Amino acid sequence: MTTAVSMYARVGGGPAIKHVVDQLYTWILTDEELSPYFERVTVESLKRHMAALLAQVLGGPAEYTGRELGDSHRGLGVTDAHYTRVVDLALAALFLAHAPRDVVAAVEDTLLSVKPDILG
Repeated sequence: MTTAVSMYARVGGGPAIKHVVDQLYTWILTDEELSPYFERVTVESLKRHMAALLAQVLGGPAEYTGRELGDSHRGLGVTDAHYTRVVDLALAALFLAHAPRDVVAAVEDTLLSVKPDILG
C-alpha cells in the first residue's frame, strides 16, 4: 500500500502541486458557471490555500492554515452540479500533470468526503 508521504513525493512535491492548482483555477475562472463564485475573492490567496491543503492531503507539509471548509463555503450556494464540475476539473488537472492513478484516487476520495461540508 502506498503511503501519503510517498504520494506527495511521487506527484512532484510543491512545484507540481502549484502547477496543478494553477491549471485548476485557470479552468475554473474561465468557466461561465463556476467563475461567478470567485468574483469577490482574492484568487491568489485561494490558490495558496488550495495548494497547502492538497499538499497536506497527500502527506506533504501540514501548512494549511485556512478556515474550516464548511465555514469558508457557507452561504455561497454551491450546487451539487458545480461541486462535481470542480472535482472533475481538479482530477483532470492531476491527470494532465501525470499524477499516478492512486494519487488521483486519493484526492477524489478526499474531495468526495468533504462534499457535505462544501454544500452545507
